[in-house]
Amino acid sequence: MIDLLAAGGWVMPLIVVCSVIALTISIERWVVLNARGIAPPHLLATVWKQLKDGELDAQRLKQLRQGSPLGAILAAGLANRSQGRDVMKESIQEAAGHVVHDLEKFLNTLGTIAAITPLLGLLGTVVGMIRVFTEITVQGTGNANALAGGISEALITTAAGLVVAIPALVMHRYFTGKIDSIVVGLEQETIKLVDALHTGRKTEYDL
Repeated sequence: MIDLLAAGGWVMPLIVVCSVIALTISIERWVVLNARGIAPPHLLATVWKQLKDGELDAQRLKQLRQGSPLGAILAAGLANRSQGRDVMKESIQEAAGHVVHDLEKFLNTLGTIAAITPLLGLLGTVVGMIRVFTEITVQGTGNANALAGGISEALITTAAGLVVAIPALVMHRYFTGKIDSIVVGLEQETIKLVDALHTGRKTEYDL
C-alpha cells in the first residue's frame, strides 16, 4: 500500500485526505439522518393530547424543542399558536429552515470532494505524463524504468481519484434524496398541527 501511494506521486496524499474526509462525513450523516430520530413516531399524537388536556406548559414546550428536529418545528409553531395562522406558519417555516440547514450539514463538502477528486486524479495524470516526456527528452526512450514510473504515476492517480469520487457522489445523492424525503414528512406533520389548531378540523388523534 505504501509503495502504491509513493508511486502515485505528490497528488496521492491529497486524494487520500479527501477519501478520509468523505468516509467520515458519510458515516456521520448516516448516523444523524435517522428518520425515527428526526421525526419520532407518535410525537404529534403525544403533543396533541397534551395540548387538548392543557398539559403543554413552558417546561414541556422546552423539552419538545430540545427533543428532536420535528419537536423543534412543532414547538416553534405552538409557541405562536395564539398569534394566528399566518404567524404560526411563519415561525414554523423559520424553524424548519434551521432544521434543514442542520440536516444538510457537510453535504456541500461531500459534493465538493466528489467533484475535485477526479480533477486531482487528472492532475496526477498530467504530472506523470510530463515526467515521461521529460525523461524521453533527457534520456531518450531507452530508460524503460523511468518511463514506466511516469506512466504508473499517471494511471494510479487517475484510478485513485475515481475510486474516491464515485462513492462520494453516490453517498451525496443518497443523502440529498433522504433529506428531501424527511423534509416532506416534517411538512406533513406540521400541516396537520396547523390545520387542527386553526380550522377546527378533527384529526386522526381525536379519539
